[in-house]
Amino acid sequence: MDKITAIMSFVEVARCGSFTKSAEHLELSRLQVTRHVQEIEQWLSLRLFHRTTRKVSLTIQGEEALIYCQQILSTVSDLQSRAHSHNSELVGTIRVASPIGLGQHLLFDMVEQFVTLHPKTNVQLVLSDNLSQLVDERVDVALRYIAQPNEQLIARKLMYIDSVLCASSKYLANVAPLIHPHDLLKHNCLTHSNAAKWRITSSNSDEHISVKGNLQSNEMGVLLKAAIRGMGIANIPCDLANSYLQSGELIEVLPNYRSPGQNLWAVYLSRNYQQTVVHAFIDFIASKWQADVKKQL
Repeated sequence: MDKITAIMSFVEVARCGSFTKSAEHLELSRLQVTRHVQEIEQWLSLRLFHRTTRKVSLTIQGEEALIYCQQILSTVSDLQSRAHSHNSELVGTIRVASPIGLGQHLLFDMVEQFVTLHPKTNVQLVLSDNLSQLVDERVDVALRYIAQPNEQLIARKLMYIDSVLCASSKYLANVAPLIHPHDLLKHNCLTHSNAAKWRITSSNSDEHISVKGNLQSNEMGVLLKAAIRGMGIANIPCDLANSYLQSGELIEVLPNYRSPGQNLWAVYLSRNYQQTVVHAFIDFIASKWQADVKKQL
């Protein structure tokens, strides 16, 4: 029996809670994964899973075995890392989930540099503004704007990205001036599907404004384009907005107030048995994104 492959199958089933999903992730047949788990059970003389037609869950003995098996895979991963470090050649594939706007701009530049530096690596980008299910979508690492990562995930803070309330001169020329955050209630606000309330702060106030408008999207690039074309006011991350603020295509509104941005995190499931290429990619983008993205007018 190839014990390492069998252990990988056991750990993946434990993580997914499904033989079928584990087989898809490992690119094996369901029958192969089932046999691998059976072989581990025979080898250890333990029953590792409770199996029903609807659910697969670890037994008490299985939970104990999982800890040791993860340690074995972690040791194997460390050995591979040392081997790769000696020949200084990084090889492998990493699947990265990212918000669409970030993926099309900052992240794309990082991917281009990374694969140029390591020509035997491959990066698969999963671009979506919805939070990815790391297991279901076979994601190695997800980049997400979140206040605080789920405690079940391993997370590494990459940088802070500021936001800016902005509109085009075309829109602002034909509407009432904005002096106070509550003036936003009189304006057409272009909103993200996950952010119908905008937080507006100053030195002595912190308010959440329930804004409304005739366009809502789950993709920040659409809201950016709509703001440039004069459709209304948008709350845009500065990694997308800065170049348009500097060119004058967008103008900051309520400059005496601010709309706080968000921290960008790299999140993943476990440090155990992470491929060398995954660690290398996270280290690479973290080294490049040490500086926060602030508003540039």
